[in-house]
Amino acid sequence: MLVLGTVHLAQEGGGKVTSAAIEPVLRQLAAFDPQIITIEAMPGETCDLMARHPEVYDPEGRAQYCPDAAAAQASTGLDVPAAIAAVERQLRDWPDAPTPAQRRRLAATFLAAGDPNSALVQWLHLDEAQRHAGDGLDDALVASLRKRADSDNENTVIAVALAVRLGLQRVHPVDDHTGDNVRIDDLDGFATAIRGAWDSAPDACKALRARDQALRDAPDLLPLYRHTNGADYQPMPMRCDFALALAEPSPQRFGRQYVAGWDTRNLRMVANIASTFRERPGARVLSIVGASHKAWFDRLLGQLQGVEVVDAARALGGE
Repeated sequence: MLVLGTVHLAQEGGGKVTSAAIEPVLRQLAAFDPQIITIEAMPGETCDLMARHPEVYDPEGRAQYCPDAAAAQASTGLDVPAAIAAVERQLRDWPDAPTPAQRRRLAATFLAAGDPNSALVQWLHLDEAQRHAGDGLDDALVASLRKRADSDNENTVIAVALAVRLGLQRVHPVDDHTGDNVRIDDLDGFATAIRGAWDSAPDACKALRARDQALRDAPDLLPLYRHTNGADYQPMPMRCDFALALAEPSPQRFGRQYVAGWDTRNLRMVANIASTFRERPGARVLSIVGASHKAWFDRLLGQLQGVEVVDAARALGGE
């Protein structure tokens, strides 16, 4: 098990992520040879659960994390549960040499299932001339796949690109926002308390974040990933965020509520990761996740029986 801590490339100010900049990272990760790749994205099944309980999970919050699958569902005639079942059936019977029509059909089904990143894997497996509408993909869905392919998100430029390079058929979304669905009556007070905790961070925290930005702007992104996965960086989320939140003095103890949501989210994400390999003993798994999660993932995954956590910094040719 290798956990790759990443900055969120599409959210960081900087230039376009070029193929030349990300290639050294892809080369190091390909050498690990993962058979399963997980990403920080919401599974369609979880989004469907949240949609069925609008009194529990705020629809506006859900929309922030869950892709809109309505167009793909209209095109395929499949709702999320039916699409998930169809994905499983197609992959179970997947041939060694799938036809372009089979790949387009599976891409459309992944979109209907709320898994656009896996849909993109299928799309990019196609030769350029075969990337067109048909087999459940209409023009709007094709446009959405082309737009996603041009994204700087690490799910696209690392996870999807690596899956295609290694001949994998999908990536696995494992994020979870049911765990941090904290019910806060005083949202303004909560925001003020947490921002105040962040503002009290020592200068060393600001220096680390400045280092992130400088490395994000470099023409080679491998030093950035060695930085965010190194021993010096990994204590930063606790020292610069969660420890400060635990100590904030609001009467409501907002900081403790915030940290409880974070811990529960990580626990549920790691459980989702475990479900990707429970029927595949001996599989090599790469989990790509925001760098703030990495220390939690390494510790929690290391507690699972039969799991060996690989040093990501060494895998990247660093420490």
